[in-house]
Amino acid sequence: MSDDQRDQPPAEPAPAGAQAVPAGPEPEPIRFFGTTWVNHDGGYALRRAAVAVGSLATAVAAAVLLRLSYEGLELGNVGPFLSISVVVLFAIAGSIAFAKTWESFSRRPAPSSDEAALKGLKTIGFIGSLIAYFLRCLVEAPGEKLRRAEYERSVADFARRRSARTGNPAARRPKRKK
Repeated sequence: MSDDQRDQPPAEPAPAGAQAVPAGPEPEPIRFFGTTWVNHDGGYALRRAAVAVGSLATAVAAAVLLRLSYEGLELGNVGPFLSISVVVLFAIAGSIAFAKTWESFSRRPAPSSDEAALKGLKTIGFIGSLIAYFLRCLVEAPGEKLRRAEYERSVADFARRRSARTGNPAARRPKRKK
């Protein structure tokens, strides 16, 4: 111990409510699941079932609401062109929203992607997103596969970086010149 270290007061312990610095990479939380997806604990299966039932119930309620809206158009005698156009619009928007939502579970969008431009279309076709969410919940938490691959990669990288350290580099002897 050097003289400078002896002169310093001892470090105070962290307060009871303070968080310790993590000893490695932290998993990214998933909406409705937090970090329970890592070890499938903390009610993970129950959460998956609840999210699946909730998204399906919401999709059914939204479909009933759209049906009532369509009947309102029929009562208003807006004509067949507008009635068919509305049905086709919701069908196309729903299929695009389903495809984009399903795709987002397996890869992250590029920073310059068209996700922002499709935001309105995905809002109109929200039933497609809800159905994609329901179907994915039957297999895993939505986005779990992507986040698990990223988390395992970061844990492996962290372990590789930590194992490469062999001590204090300042205490090493200088290499001999040949």
